[in-house]
Amino acid sequence: MEPVGRIFLAVDLTSEARQALSGRVMEMARHRELPGRSTPPRNWHMTLWFLGDVARDRFEMMCHYLSEAPLGDAFRCRFGEWGSFPRPRRASVLWVGVSRGSSSLFSLAAATKEAVTGAGIPLSERPFSPHLTLSRIRPPQDVRALLDSAPSAEVEMTVREVTAFRSHMGGGPPRYEALERFPLS
Repeated sequence: MEPVGRIFLAVDLTSEARQALSGRVMEMARHRELPGRSTPPRNWHMTLWFLGDVARDRFEMMCHYLSEAPLGDAFRCRFGEWGSFPRPRRASVLWVGVSRGSSSLFSLAAATKEAVTGAGIPLSERPFSPHLTLSRIRPPQDVRALLDSAPSAEVEMTVREVTAFRSHMGGGPPRYEALERFPLS
């Protein structure tokens, strides 16, 4: 069966949070350019699960399960400290983490995982880590000075839904298309 495309489940940012966070990133980069290839603000989201290429029947089954799943109540989330993977001395990803609402995000990731695996879509064993990717750094760089000088983001938003996105690659930065949205209670 023909695949739907490269799919991932994520928490999309509200426009207000996207705008406020964009200002905080510009403030952080005022004295020092962000290293690597920056993620455009329009692409900012918190990935719950990357699913890869998904067959249409599996995608439709997953959507059905997600629409029936107990995803929990809407909750407040705050972006806080900046960080990097795997470590600041040799960073390949620059991110902003969650300082409030992370336990609710872990619960949401667990609930969505059940729907995904119930639809027969395999997931990687990489554990969920609530963050928003700001930049991908190739080759890895030392970002300790940048992180040490960055003020906390302190941007809040209410998480109200999970979005199934399809990513379109090639011809510049990836483009993300929202296919389905699943509201929280």
